[in-house]
Amino acid sequence: MLRGRASWYGREHQGKRTSSGERFNRFKFTCAHKSLPFGTRLRVTNVKNGKSVIVRVSDRGPFRHQRIIDLSEVAARPLGIISLGAATVIAQVVPATTPLGPAAAPRNLVALQAADPNPAAPFTTYELSSLPDSTMLAATASATTPSAAASASTTTGSASQFLVQVGIFQEAQNAEAMRARVLSLDPSLTIEIKEEVLAGQQVSRVLISQLDTWLAAETVQRRLQSWGVTGVVRQLPSQAVVASATTPVAAPLN
Repeated sequence: MLRGRASWYGREHQGKRTSSGERFNRFKFTCAHKSLPFGTRLRVTNVKNGKSVIVRVSDRGPFRHQRIIDLSEVAARPLGIISLGAATVIAQVVPATTPLGPAAAPRNLVALQAADPNPAAPFTTYELSSLPDSTMLAATASATTPSAAASASTTTGSASQFLVQVGIFQEAQNAEAMRARVLSLDPSLTIEIKEEVLAGQQVSRVLISQLDTWLAAETVQRRLQSWGVTGVVRQLPSQAVVASATTPVAAPLN
């Protein structure tokens, strides 16, 4: 579950091709997100008024103003974002069977608001604790088949699936300096330096690993961005995840 700013887009993009290949329609409940797979459904809730809407990811963005999501015009209206331009929201992945459109707010909204470590910071993006929501748990259980659950268990296990790359350097000492800088900002992060050959040259990648979800990775990336460190969220190849889930030896980062 992610907390941050949401904006909207409408008439000026009507009919234009989105990153998913479909045409943008401001009258459909869709949204733009930087990294979630196309087709993912989200419950987006305005933390100020408690209004919620279910949307489907069909585009990439937003890429400015430290925002986490761009809503279509029809999706932004129930949340009261049209007149404001942007608002602070909570975004939560929901089952693919969840109907699009206006929806009930999370039952644990009050608890989520109380758990927000910095509610007065409109442009801060971070992951909120996914406190129990009985409605969400029931919907997820009914939408998950035994085969799908088995597949998820086999594929992911307890393995980390995401990382944040904070630099590629030709000089090893520069990579070490970046590693030291990031650790000085957040000592809790797990940072690795991977040596590899790129375009015939030896380079060092500085990678933040041990991130199990896209939410965790994007939260780290946004936090580093606020400190002036540019990072890119990457997903480990499936075979690397399987290897790290089934053997005690850490899989190589690709």
